Amino acid sequence: MAKPAAKKKRNRWWLIPFIIVALLCAYIAAFYWWQQQSENKAKFTMYPGFGIELPSSYAIHGIDVSTFQQTVYWPSVKSMQVKDVKVGFVFIKATEGLLNTDKQFRRNWQQVKAANIPRGAYHFFLATKDGKAQANNFINRVKLEPGDLPPVLDVEQLYGVAPALMQQRVKAWLQTVEAAYDIKPIIYSSADFYNRYLGKDFDDYPLWVAHYFEQKQPHVERTWQFWQHSSIGHVNGITTNVDFNVFNGDSAAFKTILVK
Repeated sequence: MAKPAAKKKRNRWWLIPFIIVALLCAYIAAFYWWQQQSENKAKFTMYPGFGIELPSSYAIHGIDVSTFQQTVYWPSVKSMQVKDVKVGFVFIKATEGLLNTDKQFRRNWQQVKAANIPRGAYHFFLATKDGKAQANNFINRVKLEPGDLPPVLDVEQLYGVAPALMQQRVKAWLQTVEAAYDIKPIIYSSADFYNRYLGKDFDDYPLWVAHYFEQKQPHVERTWQFWQHSSIGHVNGITTNVDFNVFNGDSAAFKTILVK
């Protein structure tokens, strides 16, 4: 009696590949259902205004997004306009550290271009990791095209690393990326962090500075190109709060910084 039972048990092994395929199909179907539900939710997210006081005297306003903004419905972002202000550019998180890619990057990168909004990509820097290796992570995933904004390095924390070593790794990232794209990258940092830990050694690079609760301009001891002035703005098509920025110049100056 034992042998027939063992033979019957062995015969069931052919079912395993079919079970795996069925589970995989179910997972893919569930993912696409969730993606569609998220997009529908974003599609019907509408606000009466941007929800914040915008700095005056700036012609070009923009936002930056990452996976924290979840699924964004970009046609609504594109069409929103309050008085004479609309979203004129978008910075998109692409990569982080040595291996990570933002989960929404590919979708955001493609759909922002389809919405005809100037786009840029940024890398979230980890001071504990090699700068050149982090640069290669970004380069391998971000293909810049004419009309895109320059690449951005987001430097916010030391993570316990000595400032001199952090600066060395930042320089390695910047130099590697500039050589790959033939355009000078932008540094993103808070006003306080930049003044304390970056400063004059990096003043040759364009600066995107974060400084909240200021009405007219950020307090930083150098010229700046972009200013992130709020993290609690509202835009149609985005279900969460979103960072707001301004460009320090007019439309003619904006065109000069884009990838040729």
